[in-house]
Amino acid sequence: MFLTAIIIYLAILLTIGILKTRTVKTQDDFMVAGRSTPVYKLVGTLLATWIGSGSIIAGAGLAYRVGFSELWLSAGAWVAIVIVYFLAGRVRKIAQYTMPDILEQRYNKWARILGTITIVIAYVTIASYQFKGGAFVLNLVAGIPVEQGIIITAVFVVLFTALAGLISVITMDIINGTLMLLGIALAVPIVLNDVGGWSTVRETLPPDRFAIFGKKDFIWAMGVFFPTFFLLLGESSMYQKFFSAKDAKAARQAVIFWVIGTIIIETSITALAVFSSVRFKLEESEKVIIHLATHGHEIGLPQIIGIMLIVAAMAIIISTANSFLLTPSTNLVRDIYQRFINPKASHKQIIALQRILIFALGFLGYLLLTRFQTVLQMALTAYTMIGAGLTPALLAAFLWKRVTTPAGVASIATGMGITLIITLINMFRHEPILEADYIVLPAAAGSITVLIAVSLLTPPDPPEKWKPFVENKN
Repeated sequence: MFLTAIIIYLAILLTIGILKTRTVKTQDDFMVAGRSTPVYKLVGTLLATWIGSGSIIAGAGLAYRVGFSELWLSAGAWVAIVIVYFLAGRVRKIAQYTMPDILEQRYNKWARILGTITIVIAYVTIASYQFKGGAFVLNLVAGIPVEQGIIITAVFVVLFTALAGLISVITMDIINGTLMLLGIALAVPIVLNDVGGWSTVRETLPPDRFAIFGKKDFIWAMGVFFPTFFLLLGESSMYQKFFSAKDAKAARQAVIFWVIGTIIIETSITALAVFSSVRFKLEESEKVIIHLATHGHEIGLPQIIGIMLIVAAMAIIISTANSFLLTPSTNLVRDIYQRFINPKASHKQIIALQRILIFALGFLGYLLLTRFQTVLQMALTAYTMIGAGLTPALLAAFLWKRVTTPAGVASIATGMGITLIITLINMFRHEPILEADYIVLPAAAGSITVLIAVSLLTPPDPPEKWKPFVENKN
């Protein structure tokens, strides 16, 4: 029944993709859904894009191991979304296609190029561990080996994303957002009851599972808080979704419902992982939610809830993989090919090239999976790449008119460079020089320090550079 439900779900998505292909005529259609997305669709796609394997695999696995202190990882996003509310209207009014468009408009072409490189590396990494998440699901519901499951998931994601671009992704995400809220939120009280209630949970698990920092400390909490905080503020696919909104007001309104949905879903995922640790003893903690869905009947979970959970898990994985493949392919087409190689490319050429790049990036993502031991390591590395590399310069563009062009470029290079250097060194050492949990601290500190120092040491940019960003009121 689990496999049948997944097959039906995937068939519906593929049908949507095929039907939406007929509506794709221009670059605007493929990249920003014709700039006509209403509030309810925008909420669904923002929610479905953010909640991915980083939440249901890495986050849930961490919660299973450390308890409710995992919420520091999730809380970074919640705080960031509140800040995003004040930027969403401005972003939509600028009406570009990609984040590097913004970076060049505020800084220069080198900011665009460095921003594109950062996004491609980080987003292909994020897309790749969605493939592993899909493989975990297929392994538990159908016994498909993980390696084969990765290939099956990757092929489906690539095909669906290449069909109709952002139009199909946004349409699909209405279904995905609904499945997430229903499947995960409904399961929490049922699972809590099935394991014996809150008193049993408190009596069974050690006290540190309920402590604010668990067995860790404040430094660790900041190490997992800031990657998601900085990532979301610099999340390129989010800005692409804002560009797709029908107007600035719709972009702002969508953010309100987005933060509410995100808090409900991520807190529910954490609770499910903690409650499951009362009854299930797993060696692979990152599979805890999927294991709960497929084996929940052992503790009394109704099968219909298990099916909803497993389909919600697949929805979370597929929707995030789609967005994180579409965004870097858009960046390569818009920010490299169209900007520097063929500015006069036709709509047909642009769409064809982007489809080819989606296939190429999907393959690259598959290869990346061999370089990391866990999904959590991949998630934190990718989050730090964006958060430290792009977010300081991006926020400064909207919030600080004194930031200068050399400072923006230097900040991007510093944040990206520190993250890459530490990650590459770790890959070839038996013991890492710095755990993935902590890389964001030196990377973000370096990026912000360079941004401020270089800005104060270089002449101010002319008003025409900063006015569209700082004075473009909501």
